[in-house]
Amino acid sequence: MYYNAFMDKIKSPSVAGTFYPADKEELNSLIKNFKQNSKIECKYSSRAVIVPHAGFVYSGQLAFDTLSVLNKNIKTLFIFAPTHRVGFPGLCLSSFEEWETPLGNIEINQEINQELNENFFLDYFDEAFAEEHAVEIQLPLIQTIFNDINIVPILVGQADINSVLEIIMNYWNNEDIGFVISSDLSHFLEDKDARKIDLMTAEMIETGDISQFSYSQACGAMGICALTAFASSQKYSLIRIGLINSSNTTGDKSRVVGYGGWFLYEGEVNEYLKKYYSEEIKSLCHEAIMSKLEDRNINNIDLPSVFDEKMASFVTLEKQNNLRGCIGSIIAHQTLREDLIHNARAAAFNDPRFNPLDKNEIEDLSIAVSLLSAPSKMNFKDEDDLLSQIVPFKDGIIIKDKGYQAVYLPSVWEQLPDKQQFLNSLKLKAGMSADYFSDTFEAYRFYSEYIK
Repeated sequence: MYYNAFMDKIKSPSVAGTFYPADKEELNSLIKNFKQNSKIECKYSSRAVIVPHAGFVYSGQLAFDTLSVLNKNIKTLFIFAPTHRVGFPGLCLSSFEEWETPLGNIEINQEINQELNENFFLDYFDEAFAEEHAVEIQLPLIQTIFNDINIVPILVGQADINSVLEIIMNYWNNEDIGFVISSDLSHFLEDKDARKIDLMTAEMIETGDISQFSYSQACGAMGICALTAFASSQKYSLIRIGLINSSNTTGDKSRVVGYGGWFLYEGEVNEYLKKYYSEEIKSLCHEAIMSKLEDRNINNIDLPSVFDEKMASFVTLEKQNNLRGCIGSIIAHQTLREDLIHNARAAAFNDPRFNPLDKNEIEDLSIAVSLLSAPSKMNFKDEDDLLSQIVPFKDGIIIKDKGYQAVYLPSVWEQLPDKQQFLNSLKLKAGMSADYFSDTFEAYRFYSEYIK
């Protein structure tokens, strides 16, 4: 076990006066400004977040916005943070009973600390916490946001993601417990390079594909990857709160640090969008069409950062219950905001089956949007096997073979409820014969959330 160099049971602040104000009133005033300037109106309460840990002047607003999404009924917060000053293997705990900040003391959950020590073999190593900022910087914000809460600070040294993942999975079923992953993103690159890498990191987090995640992308890479792996295992989503870098504050683009905020949603991101942002999605599509009709720039519609995530969508237009245009993306290749604008305009003006939309048609026009999941390839030995796997009214299906390709959204089941009819019609749409099949025939399944 590591040597505990501290005899006191209350840890004094290490970075007050540098990373955040040491004066209580000045600190309260700054956090009050964060609250007043917050544009986050999230109706969802999460139990896990990824939060930046730079000085308040750089990432304090984003950190406050992200932590504010946490469920206020949480009683204990695990805080996983990287070590910046002292190296060690595995994970370590703090033996203090309380941590002091200018806003008062916050207790460490001793019962959980003991469980982690005995069951997960985490050692106490206060020297690693002595001058570390990655946990402490979160505490004044947590103290402001929560009325009654304690913490379990954990530093991540030379460890793999399973060390963190096992703890999250072990304690997840306790709804009194929440999780904070403290991490900044890219470090000390030029602005254009930093933004490129941070966008790549964001895409990995949001798609759940961390197979190529590198330590250089984030100082808290292990914590980020562990929470992302947990989300994927449960079919949950990590939803973006914001993505910035230090140049947003300093104006210096020569050597920046990246910051991102995400919260865990217990479901698919498309489900989240439909539940909380259906009206905004339809309004954006309507504005995209109207601005084109009126030959003007599209109005700047203030949307949350989830609309900056890459997603695939279809926009369907109907006039008096008859199809008037339908264009979309099968694979996510641009932001949801861009995809909706492009597809709404394409459905209105570029669907080859119809003449371009005219102004006098707007009054009778209805807009529907399908938000698509990533397609997954289906494995089958013949057409009967494929048909047995297809789930009517749930699956969207893509087929392709020898240059032919077509897609049907799940909404098509309303017109073609029989599986064989559905597949035969899809083949005809692709340019194949209805009875076509071959050894190279491919099919992909996807799901969608339908907003009408």
